Amino acid sequence: MKGLAPSDRKALERLYRRRVPSASLLTPEIARTLTQISWDLNRQIALLVDRRGRVHHVILGDYSSILIPDLSQYRVGPGRLRGLRCIHTHLGEEGLSHEDVSDLAFLRLDAMVAVEVKEGLPGKVSMAYLMPPNGEGREWKCVEWGHPSRIDIPFNTFIRELEDDLHGPFTVRELGGREERAILISVTREGKWEAQRSMRELEALALSARVHVLDRVIQRVGRYNPSYLMGKGKLREITIKGLHLGATMLIFDQELSPVQVNSIAQMVDLKVIDRTQLILDIFASRARSREGKIQVELAQLRYLLPRLVGRGTAMSRLMGGIGGRGPGETKLEVDRRRVKERITILERQLRGLERGRMERRKGRVKRGIPMVSLVGYTNAGKSTLLNCLTHAGILVEDRLFATLDPTNRRLVLPGGIPCIFSDTVGFIRRMPPDLKVAFRATLEELRDAHLILHLVDATSTYMEEEMRAVKEILQELDLQDKPRIVVYNKIDLLEKGGELPQRALAISAKRGDNLDLLLATVEERLQQFPCCV
Repeated sequence: MKGLAPSDRKALERLYRRRVPSASLLTPEIARTLTQISWDLNRQIALLVDRRGRVHHVILGDYSSILIPDLSQYRVGPGRLRGLRCIHTHLGEEGLSHEDVSDLAFLRLDAMVAVEVKEGLPGKVSMAYLMPPNGEGREWKCVEWGHPSRIDIPFNTFIRELEDDLHGPFTVRELGGREERAILISVTREGKWEAQRSMRELEALALSARVHVLDRVIQRVGRYNPSYLMGKGKLREITIKGLHLGATMLIFDQELSPVQVNSIAQMVDLKVIDRTQLILDIFASRARSREGKIQVELAQLRYLLPRLVGRGTAMSRLMGGIGGRGPGETKLEVDRRRVKERITILERQLRGLERGRMERRKGRVKRGIPMVSLVGYTNAGKSTLLNCLTHAGILVEDRLFATLDPTNRRLVLPGGIPCIFSDTVGFIRRMPPDLKVAFRATLEELRDAHLILHLVDATSTYMEEEMRAVKEILQELDLQDKPRIVVYNKIDLLEKGGELPQRALAISAKRGDNLDLLLATVEERLQQFPCCV
């Protein structure tokens, strides 16, 4: 309000004392006051009014637009509107603009109302509101009246019925209370087949994190939007769909930059995460050992650090300005420093644990016990196989990354050769770089393996791509020349006619089929090493 005359400032401040009857969208008296002030200042004026008719914000814009402030402190639940309506003036005759409708959708406002200014007097009134799911695919509807006195809508009843209708087929009660409900989004330049395949894997990750998937959206683009990854029109459409379905979060298949995460979260007012953050969350929930917990926390902090840009999803609100600044560092700078200090502490702890692991390795080398490492794409059945061979008692579930912590178990092969079977963390396409760094020490144990068993899910539609992803990670670790046996698992689930390579070593870890052949093959390969002779 800089540059305003004292009388104009007082006129705006008096608007906070006005009340709109709960049954009225807008009274002619308030419309007259707004249009007169707007005409005198030659600027748009807006009020944010709650359902009790109280004015929460008075906004002074410029000639053609207003800027609605942050409304995150106001209620908004799954399938619910904000509980605020925006009433603002228009100095031209253009009616509701594209920006008005976008604000209506992104902010989940009860209604967006525009009052035409005619030489200081109110003219036409336009109201837009979001529509419930309908066969026409319409996202909002606009209603017009020639003058505020002609408004004939009982607003309190109208908005209550509208909000009830906005509830889609899924409600909080039906979905089990606090369970996260997500829309999966893929914005890609790849082909349709690859996009669908990646989306199926993202859905499997979401289910592994116990997230209820409401819908899937794939948009192929020529180039990515640097701020929102996708177009604002499509993002608005997804926001309205999320309102209908009662979504609590959006999960993107692509890794979002810090700017994109912040921009999208501010725009859609939903929790926004990407594929990397979803995988990190799964790892955090599955880590059981001290080392695993340290590795996951380290990866999460490295991911979070560049994303502390004033409003972080993982560290609440980190805003500067009034209440956020002190004589020295801002709250944001303090949080960044604390994250860096915590990363340093965790790295030091990992180095200590790594020294202990190296000592155990030396002991195995002295005793001359060969090591066999199980590797494979996540959910290929490595833990099931280790349980079957050694009775290790590892948790087994039919979901991605069901087990995380590496496990070593001693086994005597049929010919009397003792060996150590080691289960490693599962691999996945586009494995987050921060996870690779954090788990580097664990994965480097593969260097000590005498033999690698590459376990493959024979029932997977994308078997070749998954095998290629595992080989690429082994190549990154410089283990491509390590002796390796490819083992095709889950043949008990393989449909009749399913083809495997000729002379393939095929087993069923769950049913125990061909495990004697597997152990005999392992023993034959290990006998080539001096320690086993």
